[in-house]
Amino acid sequence: MSCRWLALAALLFPLVVSAEDYAPITWVVPDKGVALSDQDQQRLTSGVKELQALVKQHLAGKPLAPDVEIYVKALDFALRFGEFYDLKKDLSKADWALQQAKERLEKFDTNPWTQQTGLVVRGYRSQIDGSAQPYGMVIPEKIDLAKPAPLYVWLHGRGSKETDLHFMHKRATSVGEVHPDDSLVVHAFGRQCIGFKGPGEQDVVDVIAEVQRQYRIDSERIVLMGFSMGGGGARSVGCHYTDLFCAIHAGAGYSETALFMQYKPEALPSKMEQTLWRVNDVPYYVRNLFCLPYSEYSGDQDKQTQASVVMKAVFAEHGKKLQHFVGPMTAHKYHPDSLKEVLALVKEAVVAGRPKHQPTLSFQTQNLRYNRLFWLEALGLDQHWIDSRIDAKADGANVALTTLNINRLRVSWPQLKNGSVITVDGTAVKLLKVNVAGTELVKSTGIWSVAQSGDDTGLRKRPGQQGPIDDIYNVPFLVVEPTGTSPNAAFQRWSTFEAKHFHERWASAMRGDLRVKKDTEVTDDDMKRFHLVLWGDAASNTVIAKIAKQLPISWDATAISIGGKTYSANEHALAMIYPNPLNPTNYVVLNSALTWREYNDRNNSLQNPKLGDWAIIGLDQPPTNDVPGRVVATDFFDEHWAVKP
Repeated sequence: MSCRWLALAALLFPLVVSAEDYAPITWVVPDKGVALSDQDQQRLTSGVKELQALVKQHLAGKPLAPDVEIYVKALDFALRFGEFYDLKKDLSKADWALQQAKERLEKFDTNPWTQQTGLVVRGYRSQIDGSAQPYGMVIPEKIDLAKPAPLYVWLHGRGSKETDLHFMHKRATSVGEVHPDDSLVVHAFGRQCIGFKGPGEQDVVDVIAEVQRQYRIDSERIVLMGFSMGGGGARSVGCHYTDLFCAIHAGAGYSETALFMQYKPEALPSKMEQTLWRVNDVPYYVRNLFCLPYSEYSGDQDKQTQASVVMKAVFAEHGKKLQHFVGPMTAHKYHPDSLKEVLALVKEAVVAGRPKHQPTLSFQTQNLRYNRLFWLEALGLDQHWIDSRIDAKADGANVALTTLNINRLRVSWPQLKNGSVITVDGTAVKLLKVNVAGTELVKSTGIWSVAQSGDDTGLRKRPGQQGPIDDIYNVPFLVVEPTGTSPNAAFQRWSTFEAKHFHERWASAMRGDLRVKKDTEVTDDDMKRFHLVLWGDAASNTVIAKIAKQLPISWDATAISIGGKTYSANEHALAMIYPNPLNPTNYVVLNSALTWREYNDRNNSLQNPKLGDWAIIGLDQPPTNDVPGRVVATDFFDEHWAVKP
């Protein structure tokens, strides 16, 4: 190749684009709104700043502060991201939010809204990022708040314009489709439009816990329901956390990714991405749903009937029949008669209560993030991301289990006693002493026995510490940004851009601001309280420098080495998740935000993790709204957090 051609190629195809030359990342949701007049922009901005100062001065650290903060944050984000769509209506909503915040500030000492009936907008503090997140309550006038009441959890449909401000105003003005007169209803925000996945799923779990703290809720009578995106959410949240509920109902929506998106074989994404569909695709957890009343609804003219067709087939594969209501001559909504039938079935389940002590259970999972079903818990897998099961049958004080891909488990059947026998895969284990916290069993060389104290101290994948990278965004995390500079200019440009992009991505899509510190500010207490997201390399970030030699991937100023392969450190970035060597009960993540990016927001079924436990990112491809760069390699660590051969 001539020198002239090499020079021309360098001009046309630069190896690395500088940070300032990277194209801006375009987002899909929320929708871009219309511009406010300078006068309205200034008036509302001043109102937000005034309220932020008052909240900081008077409410810092107070448990009910989020009940005020949600209004301030909603308006702040609407101004920040241009979330005004109908100026007349939305300016009215903005003034309403200002007024609500002011009224609650004035009455904070007596907090009358905590005893209010009817439509009530509340807030709670998310432990994930410390943000105030909203939820809506429907509290019937005749309810006696001094007595435990059933709770219906409702998950809303997709709304690319239904950001905090619009969600909250709707919850203050509309009871919604489901509003029984003898139960409380909570509308979960789910961080707006992320399919009730990841942080959105955790929002649902956290809202249930928050409502139980704020109101007297009958924990044996909690129902999960949703429609459209909320139907998809009810399926996935329901199969992950089945034992929270006495009944689950899903209307329309999606149940898995490949068929819903109508992928042709030649258009399927990478094997890694397909594997990670199993985080949220319901068929991989379907057996969990067999233990309680579960039903679905579709309008007979709704394209999203597809989800129920898939679920019917999956139920049939396991010898079960799906309870499926169909609305006649109906598109994407509930037929009134069908909704009555659905609510009647749910009411029966509410009267019966949560079936927590049933003797027969069929637990199913793909990973240890979702590891329990009533009195069964999976504590260790032979291998993640394959079908894993515990089928259990209790007979009085004895229990028989059959497992698949499980090597450690816990049984909490309430009738276990000293002398009980647990038979696992044909091995009879007699219990000399029953632990009140449950009996833990472990498999070694194919033989099951009672786990001994201190036999499980090594590094391995455990419930809540099993990856992939995105798992850190389900738990309280702290972003640690570098004070130094990498010797590798290309990496430095990329890392700076991606860290900055993460701030906007999290705020716009996850509806919160990141919890951030500089590397030199991180304390031992931070190490205990938070999982760490570290940006930079060992030269630029002092925390990375402290742990670099204890990671299973070698990374220095010249090269990244893994599994016998070496990559130039100036032309590649390392992204990974790993138990923090400075506090192994928590994670560290290096150089990765959420791995599903803005392009995936176009359809909620696509909002799934894209990278495994580690990835090598080629910097010859700039970050886009689909990828952080060229994904050169990505894989999972093995069950002991080691690089696979």
